[in-house]
Amino acid sequence: MRPVQERVLSIRTTLNEHDGVHVSIADTGVGIAPSDVDQIFKPLFTTKEDGMGMGLSICHSIIEGHNGRIWVSAGEERGSVFQLVLPTNGRGT
Repeated sequence: MRPVQERVLSIRTTLNEHDGVHVSIADTGVGIAPSDVDQIFKPLFTTKEDGMGMGLSICHSIIEGHNGRIWVSAGEERGSVFQLVLPTNGRGT
């Protein structure tokens, strides 16, 4: 999150028997430009001057490697919401 008036990071998790574990990570930063949403998980894509563009790409690969999925959307008022779902083995672990 780049500096804004008040920075808040919220993390929520839920367990859903159908989908698995659902994690939601919301921030109150400046958000992601709509034109960047489709590219944000691609390797080497970055909007930062000193960024490498590998962090979200690596997260995407790891989550998909575990048969999960990850996506991003705009926050309610500002910022971004990253969500991911990972399947469970049916025993809660």
